[in-house]
Amino acid sequence: MTKPFDGAISKFYENDAPADIRNAIADAGKKDILDPSYPYDRAMRTSDYEDEIDELQIELVKVQSWAKEHGKRIAIVFEGRDAAGKGGTIKRFRENLNPRSARVVALSKPTETERSEWYFQRYIKHLPSAGEIVMFDRSWYNRGVVEKVFGFCTDKQREQFFSQVNDFEQMLINDGIILIKLWLNVGRGEQLRRFLGREGDRLKHWKLSGIDVKGLYKWDEYTTAINETMEQSSSKHAPWQIIRTDDKKRARLAAIRTVLEHLDYETKDKSAAQSPDTKITGGTEILG
Repeated sequence: MTKPFDGAISKFYENDAPADIRNAIADAGKKDILDPSYPYDRAMRTSDYEDEIDELQIELVKVQSWAKEHGKRIAIVFEGRDAAGKGGTIKRFRENLNPRSARVVALSKPTETERSEWYFQRYIKHLPSAGEIVMFDRSWYNRGVVEKVFGFCTDKQREQFFSQVNDFEQMLINDGIILIKLWLNVGRGEQLRRFLGREGDRLKHWKLSGIDVKGLYKWDEYTTAINETMEQSSSKHAPWQIIRTDDKKRARLAAIRTVLEHLDYETKDKSAAQSPDTKITGGTEILG
């Protein structure tokens, strides 16, 4: 099988990955958690996960009905490191929702025209209308992290972004939009293991990009940019909710529960929509 990018991910693993990361991947079983700081040693049992996710998706269906009936506008921002599980988490959010009023926004790189506009302008047209739930698979926070790491924006442009983002989000909230920001954070070893899995699975090659490959060498730069972004943009009116995603199953449950916790809809089943696991969910302090 021909590997994407000429096997660059395997080459990084074999030649350039830190020794502790390489050894952890080599020694781990499929369900073993690689990061020693993660509060669980093994991935959640599938049977336990399926019981919980089914109940939570019933709650999401209730949320959609509530939003439609009351004209609520819900915007959920999904951000995080590459391979942190954004796409898989969004898939579980919308699995049983009516796609007419629960949509995903995943914008490609801006056009020449968009680059000449106010930075936030291209996102405004995708904000939810009455009764809609919109899930942003990456968002305006590209400028805070990815664009900084790869030099796609100037420092002045990034500073301007930080000077405006909190006010921008306050305006959305003042206008009645319910804004929830989720940052999915994965450990370095687990990120690389997932990339290796994608490289070896032809059905998942589409998930890989040249940016992913280059990003493997920029872990520390990403860490700095993430910490700066969290510090500048986790406000009282729109705080970041951090979820550690080394175990995908626990992370998906925590993400849904975090959203449900922010919504005061009728007929909420509190036994299902309980608070998220605080061992893997919290504010910016959980980034470490």
